[in-house]
Amino acid sequence: MSHLVVNSTVNGEPAEFLCEPHETLLHALRDTLLLTGTKEGCSNGNCGACSVLLDGVLVNSCLVLAPEVEGRQVTTIEGLTPREGLHPLQQQFLENAALQCGICTPGFIVASKALLDRNPHPTEAEVRHFLAGNLCRCTGYDKIVRAVLATAAAA
Repeated sequence: MSHLVVNSTVNGEPAEFLCEPHETLLHALRDTLLLTGTKEGCSNGNCGACSVLLDGVLVNSCLVLAPEVEGRQVTTIEGLTPREGLHPLQQQFLENAALQCGICTPGFIVASKALLDRNPHPTEAEVRHFLAGNLCRCTGYDKIVRAVLATAAAA
């Protein structure tokens, strides 16, 4: 099978990689670009562990084919983290104990960023509704919601 060359911007940097036509963005990010912060959970778009921003829009990278990102911008959890310190969402997730095993955490943080970009001061109901596509088996959701609301309040 022939490989395709894909040119895109990943976390603000130009990226060129080879992929198979049927390869998912999730696998290209983790296996080719070695950006392992994006996690594989369900591989069918139901858990949100693989959430990334594609041209600023929240997507499940397990449902996007890698060739589809040609000429587009992808932001992963690594792209949200400043060179020093933590993104405010990451800091609030720590301070609110909104993480345990860590599989879902990157997806929740990326999804929360997408929410706060659209709505800088959401209500609790809006946070819960927006994050409904991300699943966590460890924390429950109250601490995650509190972390997002604390980030919004501090902005």
